[in-house]
Amino acid sequence: MKKIVMALSALLAVACGEQAETLFVGTYTDGFYAIDYNSGKVIAKAEMPNPSFLSVQGDTIYAVSEMPDTTASVWAWGYYGKDGFELLGSQPTGLPESGEDPCHVSTNGKLLAVSNYSGGTLALYPLGANGAIAPLDSLVVSNTGGPDQSRQDKPHVHCAVFTPDGKHLFFSEFSADAIGALDIEEGIKNYHTVAELPADFGPRHLLFDRQHFYVIGELSGSIAVFDYEAGKLTPKQVVKADEADARGAADIHMSPDGKFLYASLRLQNDGIAIFKVAEDGTLTKVGYQLTGPHPRNFCVTGKEVIVACRDNNAIEIYSRDQQTGLLKDTGRRIHVEKPVFVDLK
Repeated sequence: MKKIVMALSALLAVACGEQAETLFVGTYTDGFYAIDYNSGKVIAKAEMPNPSFLSVQGDTIYAVSEMPDTTASVWAWGYYGKDGFELLGSQPTGLPESGEDPCHVSTNGKLLAVSNYSGGTLALYPLGANGAIAPLDSLVVSNTGGPDQSRQDKPHVHCAVFTPDGKHLFFSEFSADAIGALDIEEGIKNYHTVAELPADFGPRHLLFDRQHFYVIGELSGSIAVFDYEAGKLTPKQVVKADEADARGAADIHMSPDGKFLYASLRLQNDGIAIFKVAEDGTLTKVGYQLTGPHPRNFCVTGKEVIVACRDNNAIEIYSRDQQTGLLKDTGRRIHVEKPVFVDLK
């Protein structure tokens, strides 16, 4: 009944000429939020420990509970607007095989991929017809090999994305300076390295756009660009994003028109680096926008960039020039304790 109510509300909003926009906000607190983006008011809260990353799939939301022990887990929620959230179930990631501190979750509708940072593993779960998470199917243990003995001494996985053709799953092997891959077209199999990155790169977040693939290096502060075809990556470019060498690069996102790529940088000179994207996918840096402290995650719309700044308890909104890609601080803030994820739907 809740789903019917939500659908009718959405239809009424469209009929009245309103644009219903909901901002989903993950935090390092006791829950995540659905917020009315226009008013900044909280619509609903889902209570769970450290929901640091969400995957919003219509009215189903998958959220990791980034905990440093065996309580680490991934949760499925139904979202029903003003009627709130309903827990659909959860599965542990903090297993004896190492699944601590899950920090990223993604799905292709059939399979859920959870990246466990401290555990150094990629956990894979089948999804039921109603979006419920089935028990763990596969656990891939990442590798080491990078030169930074303080940060690459143990395996870490930070992000996993499905390839555009749906046949593979790529994931960042932070401590191995590599991109790992699985074939998933006919079951989960054939774990292999699909790309090696420069030493001390520390791959963090990954992004597909058309037939191009992008990787941001947390340690190097650089972005690597590849062509993608039939499960293979061909390197094209490595371009610097973090001129301060703060070793805290975080996230990357493309503008909806595919003309600009944005990267968040932390620990020093915190802000968003702005790149123009050429037809061949290569990048040219065109600007930099300072933000509040610790801009971990952000999202890009046609006209705005919305930034979760963890250390000033604020979501900051920047207007975006669609011709130049440059940003301007609107001064608008939505205050949430320790925000680390944002997605506007």
